[in-house]
Amino acid sequence: MDKVAIKPAWQFVGANGERVDPRLFELLRAIHYAGKLTVAAAQVKLSYRHAWDLLLKWSDIFGSPLVVMARGKGAYLSPLGEKLVWAERRTDASLFPQLENVASALNIEINRSLKAAGQVLRLHASHGYAVEKLPLLMRAHGHAEIDLQYMGSIDALKSLAAGTCDLAGFHVPLDPMGTTLWAHYEPWLKPREQRVIRLVTRTQGFIVARGNPHKVSSIADLTRQGVRFVNRQKGSGTRIILDGLLESKGIDAAQIAGYDSGEFTHAAVAAAIASGGADVGVGVEPAARQFQLDFIPLVKERYMLAANLPTLAQAPVKELIELLRSEDFAELTKGEAGYALDEPGSVVTLREAFPWLTA
Repeated sequence: MDKVAIKPAWQFVGANGERVDPRLFELLRAIHYAGKLTVAAAQVKLSYRHAWDLLLKWSDIFGSPLVVMARGKGAYLSPLGEKLVWAERRTDASLFPQLENVASALNIEINRSLKAAGQVLRLHASHGYAVEKLPLLMRAHGHAEIDLQYMGSIDALKSLAAGTCDLAGFHVPLDPMGTTLWAHYEPWLKPREQRVIRLVTRTQGFIVARGNPHKVSSIADLTRQGVRFVNRQKGSGTRIILDGLLESKGIDAAQIAGYDSGEFTHAAVAAAIASGGADVGVGVEPAARQFQLDFIPLVKERYMLAANLPTLAQAPVKELIELLRSEDFAELTKGEAGYALDEPGSVVTLREAFPWLTA
């Protein structure tokens, strides 16, 4: 067994007790992208007849068609079909960190039951498209298990300070903004007792609908009438960046419709925009591309792993560092928009990572 994965399951129950076939959502997504029922059915490994029957059955239960078939134009989702697809994707994106955290803990316990308990590396980290590859990297090429728990950057650093994790994944903007925002991170970092394992740089920016219909190009645009914003949760590095940008421009957060919202991942922000629940959010570029949205760069930042000095001598950490330096990690992260390798696996002092430090 490779690993346990936990995903939300939708259940619509019809008058006769029918339950939705999970392949319905796979089929609807395939139709959305392929534009042809024949191609979509083949992609989800259903016969054309079975796929057509599935669509007819659930269109009848919902009382409205899910797909529109047009001679010479293929197939496309009806408004209801589109809503179902976006509702499922938004649910997946919103629940992802909680479900991944539970799945990670379950995998550790199952592996302990199946074989002698191996070494476990506890990683608490802000969500990102590079850090999420680390359990896969270790599982494929290493000998330990990575128990990855998602939380905001500040909470991850608090965990490290409290000794409840081995590594903390966090991100800080590069100069000059990093200097301004350092006070948020400083209470939880100890330059003489800790080191940083470099990982990647990445770009954060505005995620907006295709074509940027509200013409958002600056932080001030978030305060305009009719612009709905979706925020990250308190304590997240992304929210700290936003607050820093607002403060630098003298903008009161209360002027922004939606500022008090709080999604837990970049993908959840993108999903809210893709589903029409918001017009703009701040996140990383891969989330925008995942939902076919536009991206406007704002800030370049460094994503890294913090560790206490004694932890660096532990076998699982030494192995992870070597894997980060390998082509295997480079291959896993290749193609993530806005991401770049930042001498991954290099172990540096906090001052080397953040030159503005004086301690």
